Amino acid sequence: MEKQLIGVEVENFRSLRKVSLPLGPLNVLVGPNGAGKTNVLEVFRFLADVIRTDLQPALDLRGGFDDLVFRGAEKPPNHLQIKLKATWTTHSSRTAPDEYSLRVTRSSRRESFQFKRTQGRGRRITISGQKVSVVDTGQGGGERQIGINALSSGLSTLPRLSDDQGGTEVATVAQRLASFRVFDVRVDAARLPSRFPRGRSEVLDEDAANLAGFLLALRSQDESAWQRLVDDAREVLPQLDSIDFEYPSGAAREVVIVLHERGLRRPTQLADASYGTIRLLGLLALLYDPNPPSLTCVEEIDHGLHPQALELLVERLREASERTQFLIATHSPALADRLRPEELVVCERRDDGSSAIPALSVQQIERIVAESEGLPLGELWFTGALGGDL
Repeated sequence: MEKQLIGVEVENFRSLRKVSLPLGPLNVLVGPNGAGKTNVLEVFRFLADVIRTDLQPALDLRGGFDDLVFRGAEKPPNHLQIKLKATWTTHSSRTAPDEYSLRVTRSSRRESFQFKRTQGRGRRITISGQKVSVVDTGQGGGERQIGINALSSGLSTLPRLSDDQGGTEVATVAQRLASFRVFDVRVDAARLPSRFPRGRSEVLDEDAANLAGFLLALRSQDESAWQRLVDDAREVLPQLDSIDFEYPSGAAREVVIVLHERGLRRPTQLADASYGTIRLLGLLALLYDPNPPSLTCVEEIDHGLHPQALELLVERLREASERTQFLIATHSPALADRLRPEELVVCERRDDGSSAIPALSVQQIERIVAESEGLPLGELWFTGALGGDL
């Protein structure tokens, strides 16, 4: 992916006292319970909520500033901060990335955007209180000021700026952040019928509650992708022959997934399928999403899956990472065994309650692998050679 998030820095967000995490196409967080994996994913859910609902509602949803800020210090910190670097806008690059920063205190917020526009030119937008400062950073650049509601976030309001004031670039950043999704397939919801898709395109719910409608839309929209998904499901589920749909009558126009399995007289509705089968179909659905978010986060991706599914899952993750970045949490050494050093992010919890993420650099992991004469990453992690432990 050319347009991607290349790094995030976080201060005082739950256990993330001070974290700087570079990001590639596929990033897999491993570590014990309480190490901070979920908190990393929550950073991106929080940013998406800031755009969808604005800053104050996003804070209130999490209990307010005092519940969100780091709790491990002797004195509570007076701020939390999130910084992003990305190559999302037209003229950005890894050497001249887009930058976004959000700093929040109990009573105020400060935001800044910085990005290139054309050759030799740049734009910096700073928001403090009710004042927005727009500065051209190129030669002969000037400054303009705009008013803004004190409780509003720039992400939710500044896309209305004119193109000359940087509205196009801010809108691009806001659209990318708003698309972030944190998936955690909820089997009890995914197994139920869902409403008939309203069009050919359907957005997969974060808990996969509309799994049946999404898969029906995928079959209509992209027959090739649908067939690859079915082939993958058959590879992991040897008893599976095919996947089809039923349409119960009534005004609700519901759709139900049915599985045709060898040796059975009748098809099996998804409501009667195993936990692991439903989890697998939910994960394959997000991997074959024709319109994925810019960043796809997945909580405990291996939960409920047989180890034989993990080889295929990692292959499909790498293929799908050409269309969306992945940030994934796992407890599975078997999944980690199939990763490359640059894909593994080791997470640890320090004695002061803060998270060390990443606890090891890519270079350190590569050195440990070389010294182990090529042992797989999951085995190294499981035995404690990578510093993490189960």
